[in-house]
Amino acid sequence: MLQTAVGWHVELEFEEDTHRTRAAALVRLADGSEVRAHGYASRHPADSNQARVGEEIAGARALNELAMKLLTKAHDEIDEASGRTSHPLT
Repeated sequence: MLQTAVGWHVELEFEEDTHRTRAAALVRLADGSEVRAHGYASRHPADSNQARVGEEIAGARALNELAMKLLTKAHDEIDEASGRTSHPLT
């Protein structure tokens, strides 16, 4: 049986000001649907300005939210197809 390779491309975009970083994550699925999520990071006034750290934190939070939305979407599809309630592993 031939297996088909499937891949997703996740896009992350960042907006920053002097105290806050916002990350927006987007994944387009093979069925044409899109899942979007956001994450934020705030810099404490006593901390030095390290944009990379803010991006890493905000990006990780956006990816975490994206993962949870994908789990919910998958379990909703399982429930719809099976007529029962599935239980996601979290």
